[in-house]
Amino acid sequence: MSRPPQRPITRLLIANRGEIATRIISSARELSIPTYALYTSGDASHAAKATHVIQVPSSATFMNIQALIDLVKKHEIDAVHPGYGFLSESEEFSRRMWEEAGAVVVGPGWGILAGTGDKLRARMLAEECNVPVCPALSTSTSNASDILKFAKKVGYPIMVKAVDGGGGRGIRLIRNEASLPSAVKRAVEESPSKQLFAEKAAVDGFRHMEVQIIGDGKGGITHLWERECSIQRRYQKIVEVAPSVVGDRKLVAKIIEDALRMARHIQYFSLGTFEFLVNPVTKEYYFLEVNPRLQVEHTITESISMTDIVKTQLLLAQGANLDNCGLPDELGRPEHPPSAHSIQLRLTSENVQSNWTLSIGKITSFQLPSGNGIRVDTHLINEHPSVVSAEYDSLLAKLIITASSWPDVVSKAQRALSDTQISGVKTNLDILRGIVAHPDFLAGKCDTQWLESKQSELLHNGQQISSSESSTLLQDSTPSSSAPAISTANTLFRRGDAWSLTLAPPKDPKNTSNAAATPPPHHLELTRILRNEFPTSLSAEIMFTSPATSSSPQRKSTPYTLTLSSTNASASAATSHHRRGNASDGSHVNIPFPGKLVEVLVDEGDMVREGDVVCVVQQMKMELEVRSHRSGRVTWVTEAEDGEEVGEGMLVAVVEEGREARL
Repeated sequence: MSRPPQRPITRLLIANRGEIATRIISSARELSIPTYALYTSGDASHAAKATHVIQVPSSATFMNIQALIDLVKKHEIDAVHPGYGFLSESEEFSRRMWEEAGAVVVGPGWGILAGTGDKLRARMLAEECNVPVCPALSTSTSNASDILKFAKKVGYPIMVKAVDGGGGRGIRLIRNEASLPSAVKRAVEESPSKQLFAEKAAVDGFRHMEVQIIGDGKGGITHLWERECSIQRRYQKIVEVAPSVVGDRKLVAKIIEDALRMARHIQYFSLGTFEFLVNPVTKEYYFLEVNPRLQVEHTITESISMTDIVKTQLLLAQGANLDNCGLPDELGRPEHPPSAHSIQLRLTSENVQSNWTLSIGKITSFQLPSGNGIRVDTHLINEHPSVVSAEYDSLLAKLIITASSWPDVVSKAQRALSDTQISGVKTNLDILRGIVAHPDFLAGKCDTQWLESKQSELLHNGQQISSSESSTLLQDSTPSSSAPAISTANTLFRRGDAWSLTLAPPKDPKNTSNAAATPPPHHLELTRILRNEFPTSLSAEIMFTSPATSSSPQRKSTPYTLTLSSTNASASAATSHHRRGNASDGSHVNIPFPGKLVEVLVDEGDMVREGDVVCVVQQMKMELEVRSHRSGRVTWVTEAEDGEEVGEGMLVAVVEEGREARL
């Protein structure tokens, strides 16, 4: 048995959040399936249309298999939709949910997840089906020396990938030996299994193309053509289009046929995306990976095929076949895509000027586009507070634009972005505007390196477009790249922080006696930070000391666990207690983005060279390196601890060319 049986769904848990949770809920509602949505304090807007809501203690619950099994049992849920990310590709989650809770995880089942979610095993499938693959290591490893041997054999550039990565995590492009050890270390840390493989990189001139596959698990396989996702950074997609703008339809059809052959070989079930790298000039193409789940960019496939593939997925899970799961009555041949063109633009809370770092804050207002051919998938709700935190990814909304021709859809995308505004956090609106206005985009000449190679030009052009536009609907809104309305970092607390605490009743103006005198203060000291999401929530171990009284002449100290939970994040509270760096001081090494400190790699007295890694910060499960911009001696290092939240602009180290530090 490799997957649960197909059966009716009576209670569906959405084990996800954000826009994809709202997307799944909408299709379930149309099928009259009662839904259960999970939410955490300060992150609940996606659950607004669910039949039932369940509050969970933290974001960690979305990755906690046992906790989810317990919830399913408690609420007698018989199906779980994992969305994308989180546990959507977990073979263990799919299997245990069925074996321990009797619930179906909507998707291909643990057998196919085990065979395709692992990138090395997916490569083996491609080789069995005579589909081209790049030269690669045949076994996984966590050892940089194994990767180095491979690189010397095939030559640079190479790509290292987590065998179980996703969303750009655990992937590094390595162009020379000097950068290899650090790149391998970071990729290992981002991999859940801590295992990588390496392959010869196909980057220069290559496009990223993926085929949407749908299978009934009985040998019935079909496709909904292809998507092109070449406009990306750090292997995370920014703009996707369907169908591909590669003009050679015979080449595209060959890729679709290869994907169909692989899917038939394993009797694929449910939705799956088979990804390839293709060079339209040389006609080379290589299999990349299988994503055995719903994709973020499924929207553009829906738009060109007039299909609700989330509904299709739910119907297949309940026993439907390809003839009655909502697919078009007549599917065209691979070389003849639908006449429509669709673009998806990912609107994210990121500071592009600061290396695309997450912009944390409270969204104070927003305006999203509408009109003919425009669809918006988002969890944002007007007059409902939304806070961007470091716990989740940066996606705020997906703008899906569809028209009858490529020039028309590009023009419509430009108009849609002109009608979009977000206030309170920085966004990537400027660079999206620069992308869709660039002649290369209209000409369909963007490969996987295009965005990073032209980022400065695209950002500059986008900023000019933004500055020339004004919104008449949001008079109080700020430009898309303006400073956030609240600090880009949570308030940071450290062990040993202490306060004098006084609690007194309101003063009664009629009482003039000395009885209204201010009482003696208590003392509160933080002994350990357990969880810091202030101002949303705070959990810490404290020592609480009561003042001496006439009945108890000795001060009494008692340990407690303090838990604060807020229903309204306060902007004024979002300030950092760690020392900030001075951007004009050449000795200061500052953290340019907020996140969670993974490790500090230097100590006082160390000698560092320009470009050496000083610390590593995790942001949205990506590990980002902060490097020294000069050579010298480290004369001061932050006291921030590993795992602690850190803010943009925080000073991490002082590197002096001489002996004295300028503090």
